[in-house]
Amino acid sequence: MDDEFEFAEKVPPSFDRMENMVKDAEAKGFNPGLIVLLLVVGVLLVFLVGNFLLYMYAQKTLPRMKKKPVSKKKMKRERLKQGVSAPGE
Repeated sequence: MDDEFEFAEKVPPSFDRMENMVKDAEAKGFNPGLIVLLLVVGVLLVFLVGNFLLYMYAQKTLPRMKKKPVSKKKMKRERLKQGVSAPGE
């Protein structure tokens, strides 16, 4: 029975290394992956907000797009569909 408790106070080397890694991680500060993630999210947010602001500015300042002129042939066809006879026929 005494032989079983002989190893009770000894820690296996793999667990000892893990404990040191945990202590080192706390001392280093920010996680580099977190910094990269925050940087990417920040750039994406700036891009989207900038696009929205440019869109709002363009809506206010740029002139409206002109519609394409409808050809006489298409106008005649539309009038015939509606039942209105074209002038001159």
